[in-house]
Amino acid sequence: MDKRVTAICSAILVAVFYALSTPFSKILLAHVAPSMLASLLYFGAGIGIAILYLLVPKSVKKEASKLTGSDLPYIIGMILLDIAAPIFLMSGLSTATAANVSLLNNFEIVATSVIALAIFKEAISKTLWIAIVMITCSSALLSFEDLSSLQFSLGSVFVILACICWGFENNCTRKISGKGTYEIVILKGIFSGLGSLIVALIIRERVPSVTWILPALMLGFVAYGLSIFTYIRAQKELGAAKTSAYYAVAPFIGAALSLAVLKESLTVTFAAALLIMLAGTALVVRDTMAKQHNHTDHDEELQDSHDSNLNCM
Repeated sequence: MDKRVTAICSAILVAVFYALSTPFSKILLAHVAPSMLASLLYFGAGIGIAILYLLVPKSVKKEASKLTGSDLPYIIGMILLDIAAPIFLMSGLSTATAANVSLLNNFEIVATSVIALAIFKEAISKTLWIAIVMITCSSALLSFEDLSSLQFSLGSVFVILACICWGFENNCTRKISGKGTYEIVILKGIFSGLGSLIVALIIRERVPSVTWILPALMLGFVAYGLSIFTYIRAQKELGAAKTSAYYAVAPFIGAALSLAVLKESLTVTFAAALLIMLAGTALVVRDTMAKQHNHTDHDEELQDSHDSNLNCM
């Protein structure tokens, strides 16, 4: 099979892996408290990726840049935000429908983009601004329990708070993304899991039985850890922009799985929000692909100019 086709399949597989987290976390929440489940999911990711790292050839390990002291503020920020985000998400998921939560996960795009603009002064195109408005409108629709009385769903508010935390976390991680990916994921998993566990014990959540601990760890490994691992493999062939574009289908797969596995009802409000979210996400993908195309063209121009200069020498 062609390497590019394999990479595209891997990128779609990333979305499928992550999409599993919402409906199956909803099932586990019937037996495991929110903060405790968040802890187990991250422990599963960290432990699973650590095991994979042991199997990686030494030559690959040497190629990765090591984290340094200057990266510490971003590492701490990343871990603290990764403690808060899944706790918010699991708290929201315990009361909101899994289908709604899956779609609301796309609000992370809005949070990441606005934070990148406000704090890191990154430019946002007109297309992305339109997408942000559409995704925000869709998220607002999903956040109301009853449109006639305009009553907010507390579960949806928690999910949006989780997306805001992950928006900040994405910008922290971006600052150290050139360093060893395995090292970053292992740190995320182990320390974020430990932080969530401390929170769970402080608020006196019950430690679940092994019957539920093992499925939670496995879900964390697949939905969080293995999805990142597969993302890395796809990214090497497709590049970051195109891999992210394929990954954008994850919330929709999650919503479909929630409707199918949990037998959740499809309401008119959800259908309207779904269409708006689809359109907004399509614009994000279009903007992402356009940016990569322009970047590629710019690189080709630089290469042509470099070749011309060589010919003149």
